[in-house]
Amino acid sequence: LVTLAEVKTYAGITTDNQNTLINQLISQVSEYVKTYCNRTFIDYVNDSKIDINSGGFPFILLSESPIIAVQSVEYSANYGVTYTSLTDGTDYIVDLENDRIQCINGTNFLKQVNAYKITYTAGYETLPNDLKLAVLDIILYYLKSDMSVKSNAGIGRSSTAVEYITNSKLPSHISRVLDFYIQEIN
Repeated sequence: LVTLAEVKTYAGITTDNQNTLINQLISQVSEYVKTYCNRTFIDYVNDSKIDINSGGFPFILLSESPIIAVQSVEYSANYGVTYTSLTDGTDYIVDLENDRIQCINGTNFLKQVNAYKITYTAGYETLPNDLKLAVLDIILYYLKSDMSVKSNAGIGRSSTAVEYITNSKLPSHISRVLDFYIQEIN
């Protein structure tokens, strides 16, 4: 979701000593953010994505957004063995404002397992700045954190208390941004 150059600029790193670690963190944090948000953001901007849906509602939510273009919507009467093309403007309409396929006749899409196959492109050609900042912050957190057990023993004390980090939640400024991008799964 971000590049090596972006991370190094954001972190103020001018050497190449940590490039391997940074590239590994970019990959791992990008996968984490994609999993957390239930979407890939950039993977289907140029390559088509196919969603299979069982219908039963007046609209179909796609697994990726925002929708760039819908190449086809198809219906299967035999549980996905074969599909027949539906017509945009007659059978359905692409609702770009709400990122969904809307049944045009005012009723629900017929409910049946594997009934609808939608081929489309979606995502961001350029990652939104707030999302990019959240990804950079997570990478910087792991890059700068020594992840060690902390001691709060003071000078002249004979005992040491060990502080274990038990909070597995993201910092609130990061989770607020990522929560905004969570994709509802249909």
